[in-house]
Amino acid sequence: MSRRRTTKANRRSRSQVLEVRVMSPRIAWLGFLSFAGKLAKLACILAVVTGIGWGVWQGIQRAFYQNPDFRLQVINLNSNPVIDEAGLAEAAGIDLTASIFDIDVEMVTAKLKALPAIADARAERHLPGTLMVRVVPRTPRAWISCPDAGLSELRRAGALLVDQDGVAYPCPELQLESAMKLPAIQLPVSEKSPLVAGQHLTHPELAHCFRLLDSAREADPEAVHWIESVKQVNEWSLLLVTRQGTAATFGLGDHERQIRSLRAAMDHSSQKGESIETINLIPKRNIPITLRDEVAAPRAIPVSEPSPGEIREGRRARDLSTLLNRN
Repeated sequence: MSRRRTTKANRRSRSQVLEVRVMSPRIAWLGFLSFAGKLAKLACILAVVTGIGWGVWQGIQRAFYQNPDFRLQVINLNSNPVIDEAGLAEAAGIDLTASIFDIDVEMVTAKLKALPAIADARAERHLPGTLMVRVVPRTPRAWISCPDAGLSELRRAGALLVDQDGVAYPCPELQLESAMKLPAIQLPVSEKSPLVAGQHLTHPELAHCFRLLDSAREADPEAVHWIESVKQVNEWSLLLVTRQGTAATFGLGDHERQIRSLRAAMDHSSQKGESIETINLIPKRNIPITLRDEVAAPRAIPVSEPSPGEIREGRRARDLSTLLNRN
């Protein structure tokens, strides 16, 4: 009986194996067909979505990017002495044949702000085809000269200017004519305060020279026309050279009184038909002056006596200068 049961069991097992072997290819094929059907449906959906997206993109391209009405037609740039439309397109890398939508206004703004001669800038799209750009140019205050650092050439495009905020920048070609009349400030080399275009100058002698130029402009708005250069020669004095070649020595303070004395001396010598070679304005009276082509010892040319109010102002300025020097 046991032998017979074993034989029947073996028969059933072989039958099941045979059935599995017969049915497995069919099941696999059906599974493949089911998977292929799902994949085909997904492909169809993707194709439809892609077609719709492509159609929308082509519509946008034709309606905006390829539409001649939206081509860049005008660069609306505010009037300024630093950059023109051609220079703007070159500096910002603008394709003048591109669509207004192809122009990255943020990139244009960033590139303009990176120019040392521009203090601020903003670019905007104005449909259908206008790029509006507004720049704030730097207003030059003086030329910067530093012969020891190779900055000796002045009053030419590319030479170094300094603006009202003390930022140095190369003179643009468009600003050269208006900047020609400005005086020059000569500075020595300083490792702690290098002269770098586009950066705020922190040179310690620059503030003293600025203070003297400001006093000269307050006393005479036309001072920029007769001042050639200014530099600090030591810890207590500045040297101002006029366009006529007069070398005037100033202190670090009391500039208002010294400018008046200089103007009075120049007017007096002009009336006499003489030309001043050097003048030391630090003394309040009997100011030492040498005349050009004069061999004799320096003599004093009288200047107008200061009023009591002017004397008080001079003392206050001198005290302030002394305090600043101590600090």
